[in-house]
Amino acid sequence: MTYGDPLAPEAEPPRPESGLPGHEAAPVPAAPDRLPGGYTSPPPPGAFGAPAAPAAPVPQTGRYALASWWSRVGATLIDGLIVGVGALIILILFGSVFSVGFFASDETGIASVVVGLVLGAVAVAIVSLIYAPLMMARTNGKTLGRMAMGIRVVRAGGQPMTFGFAMLREVAVKVLLFGIAGSFTAGLANLADVLWPLWDDENRALHDFVVDTRTVKE
Repeated sequence: MTYGDPLAPEAEPPRPESGLPGHEAAPVPAAPDRLPGGYTSPPPPGAFGAPAAPAAPVPQTGRYALASWWSRVGATLIDGLIVGVGALIILILFGSVFSVGFFASDETGIASVVVGLVLGAVAVAIVSLIYAPLMMARTNGKTLGRMAMGIRVVRAGGQPMTFGFAMLREVAVKVLLFGIAGSFTAGLANLADVLWPLWDDENRALHDFVVDTRTVKE
């Protein structure tokens, strides 16, 4: 080593778990003033009688902790309960409004209730489909069920969770793609999608492979 040579290149900070981008690394301290002999850091043992100095700790990046299978199941059950209660309220409201037809006649009343229930079913379908994407876009990957379980969905590339991407994941892939696949496989595709995180090294369901997402702890 000659005077003025750097001791060693800076170490690259470790990558977070699962290959996901973590939090920003702590800033590297500015280089100290030049020491006698041209050194820009503490000289090696014995140089100018200086004692050996301990190595400075390497800044650590943030790490994601993957959500467990049970926490994902719990979040799904809570969200299903919320959607189910909301659907029941919508159907009751539509049925009550259209039941006024009974004041005219029984036949008119029955037809009005049927129309109300059909419109209510359409409203339930719309609410059920946009509930998760809308919540995920507003909270960057969370629904009410995921909030209760302390987890959220993240994109592997680190991009924010937009409404369009949430619709792709929750509706196009989970509902339509696996719904069609499940109808052709007697539900086996849906079962495999639900159980896949139990043996995947990054706790991914099959739909996570399609859109490259992970479910992590908050």
